[in-house]
Amino acid sequence: MIIATFFGLICGDDHPCITNPATSLVPVQPVFTDAERLALAGYLAGYRGLTREAYTLDLRPLHRLVPLPVPAAVLRPPRRHRGVRPGTGGQRPCACHRHPAAHVRRPRLDYESHATGLDRNELGALLVAAGLGPAAEHALISLLALNGLRVSEATGADIEHLGLERGHRTLLVTRKGGMVVAIPLAPRTARAIGLAIGERAEGPLFVTAEGRRLDRHGAARIVRRVTRRAGIVKPVSPHTLRHAFITAALDAGVPLRDVQEAASHADPRTTMRYDRARTSLDRRATYIVAAFVAGAAR
Repeated sequence: MIIATFFGLICGDDHPCITNPATSLVPVQPVFTDAERLALAGYLAGYRGLTREAYTLDLRPLHRLVPLPVPAAVLRPPRRHRGVRPGTGGQRPCACHRHPAAHVRRPRLDYESHATGLDRNELGALLVAAGLGPAAEHALISLLALNGLRVSEATGADIEHLGLERGHRTLLVTRKGGMVVAIPLAPRTARAIGLAIGERAEGPLFVTAEGRRLDRHGAARIVRRVTRRAGIVKPVSPHTLRHAFITAALDAGVPLRDVQEAASHADPRTTMRYDRARTSLDRRATYIVAAFVAGAAR
């Protein structure tokens, strides 16, 4: 069932047969062989959610130019093999290292983040406006703006994931890639969540009026509603609040590696794109190092 689903995702409308209204079924050349479909389905099975959908869309137009994913165990040379020298064993996998897109020039990406941003005052006004509305709205806005969660991480959280660790109120969230981590909750966020769940002891943290789990579209509507209540005219989405959290953390002087961990960025360069003050000469390492060494030389 899973493989069949992936076949449909990969091939889209390019099935071995298409319907012709004038006649009947007209056979066409399949885009992928069964072996290629199986390999691609296995590759996509390693991802989930929007990442899987994005890779699926990327793979469709490539047709047979897509290199089949090969497990590392197949390419790894054996430690001991009679008659095969270590150099030869290490050389053989190199035959698979020639990627057809290795020398393709890709467009240079702009290092700056041009996403809509909120300054400190706007972020504060948004939180005040959220506090004047329903508790669930306040809790959602607080998680997005004060913890920098992705909207899927916030809407995917359950009441059972709330906890207490060494005096900190925590929430278990499933990060991008499937990693589950415990994040601390600011006191105002914890209070808002407590009011939002009320007497409920299990189930989704955020639910709709019909009792279903809130999805990303419902969360976006809440963000837009609170934005209007705060008197902010610029377009604001859940990702805008994540952007605002990262920028505010860097502006407040939180170390880059701590902000990277809080934002769940695999690459610190992604976090640095949000640092608007990184070009400030006041923050250059030479001043900090000079003061540090001077203190030890007294």
